[in-house]
Amino acid sequence: MNEQGMLHIPDSRFCFSLNTRNLILRLRVDRRDKIEKVEVIYESKYVIQQKQQRREMERKYEDRLFAYYEILLPLEDVRFAYLFRIWENGKGYYYSEDGLTEEYDFALAYFNFFQVAYINEADIHKEAQWMRQAVFYEIFIERFFCGIEDKDRSYINLEWGDKPSPKSFAGGDIPGITKKLDYISGLGINALYLTPIFCAISNHKYDISDYHMIDSHFGTNEDFGKLVRQAHKRGIKVVLDAVFNHCSELLPQFQDVLKRGKQSPYFNWFIINGDKPDKEKLNYEVFAFCDYMPKFNTSNPEVQEFLLNIAVSWIKKYDIDGWRLDVSDEVSHDFWRTFRKRVKEVKADCVIIGENWHDANSFLKGDQYDSIMNYAFTKACLDYYAFDTFGAEEFAWKLNELLMRNTDQVNAMMLNLLDSHDTDRFYTYVKKNKDKMLSAAAVMCMFIGAPCIYYGTEILLEGGYDPDNRRCFDWNEEHWDKEFGKQFREVIRLRQNKIVEKGQISITAKEDLFILSRYSEEGELVLIANQSGKEFLISYKGELLLKNQFEVKENAEETGKIQGKLKTDGFLIFKGSKDDLWMEQAI
Repeated sequence: MNEQGMLHIPDSRFCFSLNTRNLILRLRVDRRDKIEKVEVIYESKYVIQQKQQRREMERKYEDRLFAYYEILLPLEDVRFAYLFRIWENGKGYYYSEDGLTEEYDFALAYFNFFQVAYINEADIHKEAQWMRQAVFYEIFIERFFCGIEDKDRSYINLEWGDKPSPKSFAGGDIPGITKKLDYISGLGINALYLTPIFCAISNHKYDISDYHMIDSHFGTNEDFGKLVRQAHKRGIKVVLDAVFNHCSELLPQFQDVLKRGKQSPYFNWFIINGDKPDKEKLNYEVFAFCDYMPKFNTSNPEVQEFLLNIAVSWIKKYDIDGWRLDVSDEVSHDFWRTFRKRVKEVKADCVIIGENWHDANSFLKGDQYDSIMNYAFTKACLDYYAFDTFGAEEFAWKLNELLMRNTDQVNAMMLNLLDSHDTDRFYTYVKKNKDKMLSAAAVMCMFIGAPCIYYGTEILLEGGYDPDNRRCFDWNEEHWDKEFGKQFREVIRLRQNKIVEKGQISITAKEDLFILSRYSEEGELVLIANQSGKEFLISYKGELLLKNQFEVKENAEETGKIQGKLKTDGFLIFKGSKDDLWMEQAI
């Protein structure tokens, strides 16, 4: 066995509590090791020297390099000690804090067992339970719909539907979203993620000058209150964009610093190298290289209170359901820890979603965010569907790796997306291939976590990189692909299935086909996707739920057996068992 490939870390994503009595353990091993069985040996840390219990672990996930064994243990005593017993070629080895050994002295176990000293209620990462049913719809407000009929249109410089520039204004607003809530609900959406709504001079509103007022281009605070009330009546949650890393140079506090320099009481609200900000020298820290968006010093207690008051007030006044945190990985851990406590005190199930494009495990231990925007999932889908970097096996490996980055609670609250206001449109990336678009959406809706659909995906809205990815929604239904829209809504409805909501997951590949299944006591749903460039004959027993580019050849109702040909770029989803699946390349 490759001992260097083995890894277990207590109190981490390899060992975490679901509640005060249930613990999940994971052990990582070299995928190529010929391991026959893995057991966990455990007991109370006060009695493990005298007696032990043993349970076999399940080999549950595999990525490119590693395999992961997992077990859920119900505990009687939460002062917990354990180690692993690994079998290869008929021989057993122990794995403890001393690493891999052939012998283990239980009389001295207190020196080197793994332990969970105590499961404290306050340390458990609690899920926002509604996230398990959530299907998000991200709206770039300026380009969705203009709902204020008598608004001042003097600022609008883009004809609705024309390609935008970085400084285009088309007139979308908050009442426009309210007027389209029935349309949104009809898609199967039950959560909105809105890009920033507060006072700012840009079309994107990430340069905020007043965090307590809705930007006049978008309407009023009363308009927003109405949107939330109407959304909640339809069972739709509302999550806002928190821009707390930086602000606009027009923020009154920064304006005071520009005028008075170090004499300003707000000087230390920002990070300035010198006596006052100098735009030419750019001697103050900013977002990216934008001199008009100075960065907050979020280690300053006064700044923290300023921002925390904003976060809490919008929950209290308007009953919003979550915050998406812009550029969250550039803000201090200290701030986010305080942020979480304040937000959860006001509304326990208010979800906190960070904008971290990379592995964010240090932020996802239950004391800061609930989850992140899962751009690693986005990239994996692009590698499989758009770039041809991954085959089915590599795609399966990557998705398993992403699941192993975090705990079950975090995975259940992940915001999984194919595209957003910060990426090219997925439909454009796949060269306007509707079959690829639909297949990727099916994978997203079957994967663990909440799918997030960028507005217009359902009508195949195109777009390259910013600002082209922020085109106006085309409300002329004569331009819509109605058949695609129907199939897309059917894919979204997968989220209403209890097996998808709460079931376990298995991700593998076979014969160049990608296979993802969700399973629970209520049964198993199996997705098969084909991006191989070849056709496959498929046979299985079960109930066909969804298909695209799958030609059913035979349906023997008396046996429940279905046979057909799965074309490239196609997929199918059935209720049955992946163990009853047969496939071969078509001649």
